[in-house]
Amino acid sequence: MRFLFNFLYYRRRIIAVILLVAAVFVLFMALYGVPLAAYVYAGTICTVITAAAAAGDFRRYYAKHKLLRELQYEILLTLEHLPECENEVEQRYQQLLETLFTEKTSLESAADKRYEDAVMYFTMWAHQIKTPISAMSLALQETDTEESRELSENLQRIEQYVEMALCYVRLDSESSDFVIRGYSLDKIIRQAVRKFSGQFIRRKITLVYEPLRVEVLTDEKWLLFVVEQLISNALKYTKSGNVEISLRPEKKLSILDTGIGIAPEDLPRVFERGYTGNNGRADKKATGIGLYLCKRICKALGHGIEIRSGKDGTEVLIDLREKEIDTRE
Repeated sequence: MRFLFNFLYYRRRIIAVILLVAAVFVLFMALYGVPLAAYVYAGTICTVITAAAAAGDFRRYYAKHKLLRELQYEILLTLEHLPECENEVEQRYQQLLETLFTEKTSLESAADKRYEDAVMYFTMWAHQIKTPISAMSLALQETDTEESRELSENLQRIEQYVEMALCYVRLDSESSDFVIRGYSLDKIIRQAVRKFSGQFIRRKITLVYEPLRVEVLTDEKWLLFVVEQLISNALKYTKSGNVEISLRPEKKLSILDTGIGIAPEDLPRVFERGYTGNNGRADKKATGIGLYLCKRICKALGHGIEIRSGKDGTEVLIDLREKEIDTRE
């Protein structure tokens, strides 16, 4: 019914002209004393002709409206199925669409080219910078002083930021290099723990971890990045106490620390890109990217991730039950 009203409003000028002509016709027939039967006969014929023409017009109007609705999203890709123009005005409108579509395609191509160049350059830079980082790391291993251990820790943080940047770029690429198969969860955790062993020792943080003896369907490299990021955060915000890695019921990997915790008002937003929260603002070094990447990676791998926090610390749970994997990420 609403569509019919829209059609009548669209044709309001023609309807007004028809009614005006009918009124003039009736007026002149009345002035000349035409019999009532002639009124009825002529009115019936005119009504039938007008109704038939209106029905045909309404059918064409509805068909064009339906086609345009179907083209609502297709028009972003092609203009091939636009309806035929019924007059010069519609032809001009289609010419405007063609001009805009051509300009849009040109701008998208240029933007894609710039993005590809930027990604290529940044990826090359990230791989090249790993060489001096490795060289400095080897040089620092030759000495064992408090200063060298602190420098090694800062160098490791630089390397982690480089990995985060590479991860960010790879996730936005058209095809991420996921290799999904069964992996030993202990093997992934040991790699992450080994990387941060120096920080555990230097900060005097106790690691509570027993072999989990479970296999998970995932991508080793990407899940390792998530576990490393979570352990890094646990160490960063834990001044004393311990970090516990365990397996909760329903195949949920738990990383629990005894750190400063997360403010209740920050919990709903910790996975947002760039959100640092109260702790991040106090630290002044947080980027708000780490947990955002963890969330995106877990979604792409079909894993769930959630954070619980209180006065006694923070627990991150990764749901490793087998689910549908979103390879579009």
